[in-house]
Amino acid sequence: MATVKTKVDYVTRIFQDPCEIPTQAWDGLCAQQDTPTPFMSHAYLAALHASGSASPKTGWKPHFMTLWKNDQLVAACALYLKSHSYGEYVFDWAWANAYAEHGLAYYPKGLVAVPFTPVPGDRLLAVDADSRTYLLKSVLDLCKEQGLSSLHLLFTSSQDRIACNALGLMQRQTVQFHWHNAQFTNFDHFLSSLSQEKRKKIKQERRRVQEAGVSFEARIGPEISTQEWGFFYKCYERTYLEHGNAPYLSRSFFQSMQNHMAHNWVLFIAQRQGQPIACSLIAVHDLGSDKAVAYGRYWGALERVDCLHFEACYYQPLNWCIDHKVSTFEGGAQGEHKMARALMPVTTYSAHWLAHPAFADAVERFLERESSGVNQYLEHLADRSPFKQSA
Repeated sequence: MATVKTKVDYVTRIFQDPCEIPTQAWDGLCAQQDTPTPFMSHAYLAALHASGSASPKTGWKPHFMTLWKNDQLVAACALYLKSHSYGEYVFDWAWANAYAEHGLAYYPKGLVAVPFTPVPGDRLLAVDADSRTYLLKSVLDLCKEQGLSSLHLLFTSSQDRIACNALGLMQRQTVQFHWHNAQFTNFDHFLSSLSQEKRKKIKQERRRVQEAGVSFEARIGPEISTQEWGFFYKCYERTYLEHGNAPYLSRSFFQSMQNHMAHNWVLFIAQRQGQPIACSLIAVHDLGSDKAVAYGRYWGALERVDCLHFEACYYQPLNWCIDHKVSTFEGGAQGEHKMARALMPVTTYSAHWLAHPAFADAVERFLERESSGVNQYLEHLADRSPFKQSA
């Protein structure tokens, strides 16, 4: 940990191990934000580091920035020095290639984000707007002192964007697909809101899974046994390996989730002839409130069954969300096909600073064109709504 005197009222402390940050102070700050998520909790970030999933060995070097006032934590963010762009879901590979073509180093770069987690939410935790802006200024100063090429804040909140605008960072738009619960009483009620074509398609897909002899059971929080967590990881790992990659998250990370954040997870287990063959895992936040949110996260299968992915990752979670009065289900990064399952497009945001003036100008022009394209894309998607047309 490095301690630096800064503004008269603040002391800046930089932690290279998030586990060293007091849990109560960090989580207390999280709870004060407008859009908190379980992924910014101390337990989640500490598990990523302690398990080796997001650590210096995997190219995620923590420099967690914290601001303290009278020994109270008033602002903080999860800052990483990155040696690559994997696990981010906001793609800057073209920028890195452009740097390389001109003989410049793009890595290391600064990243304020939750590793491997494309979920919008607060990235700059702070007790007020002034502290948030000063936190971001401190992060920029560190990036300049370290000679980093750039700084990127991913899947930001509206409060984050205000601070980023104040300090001149460039804003970028991307698109995700989220489902919103219109006070549906059951799954059939939800289906009745869709056009005949989409309703028929979903029924056909669900029927194929049922006719294959597959049934599902849901496990909530502490109900998920160690054996079931182990089965989940076997499925999760298989999916990555089938695509030629090792999984981002280690088994010990999910052991930490079982030990410290079990209440934030729901597991859907697919069975056939009494044997588990597949599963999906979703995260939940603020369950029981009228603002409860669920997040589609991971899935895997040991057997191939037609339409099993749609059932495990969309229809089972949506049915569960309806039963538990969850207001929103976030489907994760990309995936226009999700619209056919009634997940609708929403705009997500990131913010960027590049040290090199000429590249910063080029990226700014690119983002202007890209933003126009995103807006046109959203207009195009709006014309393809799966819901019934109002009279």
